[in-house]
Amino acid sequence: MRGRDLISIADLSASELERVLQTALALKDAGRQTLLKDKTLALVFEKPSLRTRVSFDVAMRHLGGVAIYLSPPEVGLGDRETPADVARVLDRYVDAIAARTFKTETVQELADNAFVPVINALSEDEHPCQALADLLTVRENKGALRGVTLAYIGDGNNVANSLALAGGLAGMHIRFASPGGYEVPADILGEAEALAAESGGSVVQFEAPEDAADGADAVYTDVWASMGQEGEAAVRREDFAGYTVDATLMQRARPDAIFMHDLPAHRGEEVAADVIDGPQSVVFDQAENRLHAQKALLTLLLTDEEVA
Repeated sequence: MRGRDLISIADLSASELERVLQTALALKDAGRQTLLKDKTLALVFEKPSLRTRVSFDVAMRHLGGVAIYLSPPEVGLGDRETPADVARVLDRYVDAIAARTFKTETVQELADNAFVPVINALSEDEHPCQALADLLTVRENKGALRGVTLAYIGDGNNVANSLALAGGLAGMHIRFASPGGYEVPADILGEAEALAAESGGSVVQFEAPEDAADGADAVYTDVWASMGQEGEAAVRREDFAGYTVDATLMQRARPDAIFMHDLPAHRGEEVAADVIDGPQSVVFDQAENRLHAQKALLTLLLTDEEVA
């Protein structure tokens, strides 16, 4: 995997996904290492972030490297300077680039013009690093991925897209429940279904949350209005009425089901407070696993080291 880009989670094969997760588990157990000594990661962000910025920065520190955060005013992607020129400059300075952008085309343009690995740290279409942390969390709690049923309730957004593809690769049974007009895009759903057909999993879109949650091993939700959609918040609250993950919906899942959310969360909207703060919630383990999944990804993209 050394030298590769990660724009979509589907850039990984099933075996490569497994390798990332196994490496993440090993690094989580091993603690601090010097695998990335003298390596530098550029964090090029168009959007603010808590988990993404801190987890990448700390991941590099834990592995002996450094990260440099470049804020929107400092770079001005597509405004002050083209993504292609930014990539060509950073390529001369750093060993990898993690980009958190509005448009997927921006991170793709960075990748097309840099020789160093470029990682999609979030774009409008996908959030592959979140999907790695999600699957790592499921594996830790359920002991495996193949055959595990995960219900995603809510907006078919970038998080849902990456989860569909990752679950398809891993042989999971992914069920989505979304209001009409907010489903996972047909092209992503089709790609995920094809991956699932090869792995023995399944990816299915429902409308009713109850249909998705019935007998699920994990129940997942996300905010109804993502960053950049604040102007749609009032309309979305109306459209998503009935899609709150509450105790009643959780009771339709398996008794040992876990609750997942990529954060930040809006208690009382997409999830009830007694669910996200309750005993089935693993949301902060999930947030921590961003660190370990990204440590694994960075190690595999920047070295030939095998972590036992």
